[in-house]
Amino acid sequence: NQVLEMFDHAYSNYMEHAYPADELMPLTCRGRVRGQEPSRGDVDDALGKFSLTLIDTLDTLVVLNKTKEFEEAVKKVIKDVNLDNDIVVSVFETNIRVLGGLLGGHSVAIMLKEKGEYMQWYNGELLHMAKELGYKLLPAFNTTSGLPYPRVNLKFGVRHPEARTGTETDTCTACAGTLILEFAALSRFTGTSIFEEYARKALDFIWEKRQRSSNLVGVTINIHTGDWVRKDSGVGAGIDSYYEYLLKAYVLLGDDSFLERFNTHYDAIMRYISQPPLLLDVHIHKPMLNARTWMDSLLAFFPGLQVLKGDIRPAIETHEMLYQVIKKHNFLPEAFTTDFRVHWAQHPLRPEFAESTYFLYKATGDPYYLEVGKTLIENLNKYARVPCGFAAMKDVRTGSHEDRMDSFFLAEMFKYLYLLFADKEDMIFDIEDYIFTTEAHLLPLWLSTTNQTISKKNTTTEYTELDDSNFDWTCPNTQILFPNDPMFAQSIREPLKNVVDKSCPRGISRAEETLGSGPKPPLRARDFMASNPEHLEILKKMGVSLIHLKDGRVQLVQHAVQAASSLDAEDGLRFMQEMIELSSQQQKEQQLPPRAVQIVSHPFFGRVVLTAGPAQFGMDLSKHKAGTRGFVATIKPYNGCSEITNPEAVKEKIALMQRGQCMFAEKARNIQKAGAIGGIVIDDNEGSSSDTAPLFQMAGDGKNTDDITIPMLFLFNKEGNIILDAIREYEAVEVLLSDKAKDRDLEMENMDQKLSENDLHKQNSEEGTSASQDAGAVSEEPEEGESSDVTDPDSLSPANADSDSVSISNQDSYVPGIDEASAPEPACTQGDHQPQEQKTETESNSKVNWDNKVQPMESILADWNEDIEAFEMMEKDEL
Repeated sequence: NQVLEMFDHAYSNYMEHAYPADELMPLTCRGRVRGQEPSRGDVDDALGKFSLTLIDTLDTLVVLNKTKEFEEAVKKVIKDVNLDNDIVVSVFETNIRVLGGLLGGHSVAIMLKEKGEYMQWYNGELLHMAKELGYKLLPAFNTTSGLPYPRVNLKFGVRHPEARTGTETDTCTACAGTLILEFAALSRFTGTSIFEEYARKALDFIWEKRQRSSNLVGVTINIHTGDWVRKDSGVGAGIDSYYEYLLKAYVLLGDDSFLERFNTHYDAIMRYISQPPLLLDVHIHKPMLNARTWMDSLLAFFPGLQVLKGDIRPAIETHEMLYQVIKKHNFLPEAFTTDFRVHWAQHPLRPEFAESTYFLYKATGDPYYLEVGKTLIENLNKYARVPCGFAAMKDVRTGSHEDRMDSFFLAEMFKYLYLLFADKEDMIFDIEDYIFTTEAHLLPLWLSTTNQTISKKNTTTEYTELDDSNFDWTCPNTQILFPNDPMFAQSIREPLKNVVDKSCPRGISRAEETLGSGPKPPLRARDFMASNPEHLEILKKMGVSLIHLKDGRVQLVQHAVQAASSLDAEDGLRFMQEMIELSSQQQKEQQLPPRAVQIVSHPFFGRVVLTAGPAQFGMDLSKHKAGTRGFVATIKPYNGCSEITNPEAVKEKIALMQRGQCMFAEKARNIQKAGAIGGIVIDDNEGSSSDTAPLFQMAGDGKNTDDITIPMLFLFNKEGNIILDAIREYEAVEVLLSDKAKDRDLEMENMDQKLSENDLHKQNSEEGTSASQDAGAVSEEPEEGESSDVTDPDSLSPANADSDSVSISNQDSYVPGIDEASAPEPACTQGDHQPQEQKTETESNSKVNWDNKVQPMESILADWNEDIEAFEMMEKDEL
C-alpha cells in the first residue's frame, strides 16, 4: 500500500505538472522540455519530446493493478505522442525506454483485452507506434560493422544534411548490445524480421571482437573498425546490459548461442572481475590488473542477473555489500571506492538495487530482503520525497536535491518494489509469463515460438571451444531454491555485516592517538587543509613534509623513514596517492561551477541565459551575488591584445573580445585600462559550443593578477554569437554577469507587451542555449613562444585543498549551468515558449501543451511553506 501511495504521488505530479513533457522537474513543479532548459549533455539524449515518462510507465500501471489509469494513459499516448520530431536522441535510451515502453504496453494491453474487461477497443495501436519508431532507429545501423551510431535524428535519420548527427565514431558496448530483446520482440509481434536481424548482427560483431585470451569486452568500441577505444572491462556503466541481454535473449528466444556466449563471458567475469564482495574493472588485455579503485552504482543490477543464472552465493555477497553502503549513505552513490568512500556523490534514484533485491527474495524467500525493501521505501520518503514528486539526490552526503525525476524511476523502481511485497492475489496476471527488459518492461515468453524468421545457426562455437559440462542448459528456476535451509542466505551475509564500517580494521597504536583521546581515522586528502596545525602535525607523523612555493601553492613530499611508525608510513603513502589523484582530478575538473551571462535587455528580459566559464583572476562572481550588469560593446582591436583604440565606446560597459593571440590576463588588463566594467571572451573556434565541449577556467599568465579587478567570463563560439546577433538586431544589449541566473525582469517585460511575432519567435529559438557539462581548467593557448601557467601535478592550491572534487559521470550525471535548486520561474506570459508543434494543434487538442503546467511562484510557495527553509539550506550545500 505504501508503494502504491508513493507511485500515485510521483505519477499524478508528472501528469499534473509536466505532461506532455518528457520528464517532471520535481523541485520547480514543471515539465522538462528539451531546448527550454539548460542542456545537461548526454543525459538529455533520452528526451525526444515524446512524453517519455508516460510511455515508460505504461506497463507499471498494469503491474500495480491500475487498469483504468492504464487505459486512459494508452489513449493519451495514441492521441498526443508524436514520434516524428526533428530531434537527436540516443539510440540506446530510445530503444529501452520508448520502444520497450510501447512494446511492454502492447504486451499487457493484449493480455487485458483477452481477459475481457478492459481494453476491448484496443487494436494494436501501440504496436503500430513501436513499428514506426523501430523504422526511425534503423538508419543508425548504416555502418559496415553493423554496430549502430549512438544517436539518430527521429525525423532525418543519420546521414541527412539536417540530421545534426552521424559524425560519431565510438559507442559503448551496452549501447550496441542492448537491442536484441526489444528488436526481436518487435519482429516477432509484427512478422517483420529486419529488426531482429539488425540487433543480432550487432551482437555477433561484439562477440567476434571480444578479447580472445580473457573473453572480456571493453567499455567503448569504434563502430567502423571494431577497435576497442576504452579497454577496461567490468559489469557496470557502459557494459552492464550487454551481459544481461545475452542471458535474457536465450530465455526469450531460445537460441543456444546466446547462452553459450553469456556463460563464456560469465566465466571470465567470475575469474577476473569478481573479487567478492567487490566487482572491480580490469584491463581486457591484462585481466589480472585492476583498471580502477572504485565501483559505479549501475553494477547493482548484477546480483539480480546472477540469480537469473542460478549463481546465488556471489549474488548474496555483492548485494549485502551494496546494502551496507546504502545503510551508510541512505542511497547508493553513483560511484564509491573499494574502501566504501563516496567517489561520485549523486544518486538519480536508480532502481538497480531494488531489482536485485526482488530477484534475491524470489530465489531465497528470505524475509530479510523484505526488510531491505522497507529500508529503500523509508529512505525514498524521508530524503527524496518533495511536494511535486521525488527528487534525485545531488549529493548523498549533504542530502541536497537535483531538479530531476527520471522516467526509469516510475518504470522500474515502483514495479520492483511492488512485486517484492505483492502476494499472488495482488497481481491480475502471472508475472512469470513475462521477462523483464533492462528498463523492466514486460515481454511475453510466448514470443519464442512466434514468427521465427531467423535461422538458429550457432555462430558461437566458430570462435571458441566451449566445455559444455560447465553450462546449465535449462531456463532459470522461478521457485525458491533453498526450501530446506532458510538460514542459507543469512550464513553468506553474516561475514559481510561490517564490511563497510570496518573495511580495514586498524590498531589504535598510531600517530593520531597522541592528538586526541582515543583512535582517529587517518587523515584523508580531501579533508586536508594547509592552514590547519593539527593536520600539519599528522603529516609530520606520517613522514610528509610541506613546502610552500612562491606562487602560493604547496608541495608535498613523503620520506617513509621519517614516519613515526610503519603504520603511519603506510597512511602517509596512501595520503600521498590520494593527494596526487585529487590534484589530478582538480586539473581535469573545474573546481568552480559555470557562470552565467544573462541577456536582460529588450526583448529578452533575462530569458536567455548563456553558460560561461570563469577566470582564475579578477572579480569572483560567487562572492558578489548581485553580479555585474551593463551594456556590451565590441572592442578594437577585437583580440584585445594591445591598447584599446575605442575607449569611449568601452567605458562603463562590458567589453566583448575574441580569444587568441595573447594571454587572457593581458586582454583583461587592456580593457580594464580602457574603463570597461567587465569582459567576455568569445571563442575563435567556429561552431564550438558548451553543448559539446567541456567548459574551462581562463588561467592567469603566471604573474600576479591582483591588479585585475573586473569580472572576466568565457563564452564558446555558439553562445558568443547569440550576443553578437542580438547587437546586430537590437544595438543596445544589456547583460548580467553572475554566478547563476537571476529571476527574469518581469516589470520590464510587462511594460513591453507590443512584441512582434518575429521577436517572440527569435526569443524561442534562442532559449535553448545550453549549460555546460563537466568542466576543467584550461589556459589560453599562447602563441609565439609565450608561456602559460601549468600546475605541477604533484602540487595543490591551498584554496582547493580542503574541498571534494566535482563529480563527473559517464552516463547520467552533470554539472548544471545554473542553480537547479533555486526558486522556479514565474508563469509564462501569453505567447512565451510556444514550441513549433503547438502551431499545428487543433482547438480540441489545445489542452495538451508544453507550458500550461508552469505554476506562478506564489502558488508554488504556498504549496511548499515549511520546505522553503530546507531548499534555502540546500542551496548553501550545493557543490
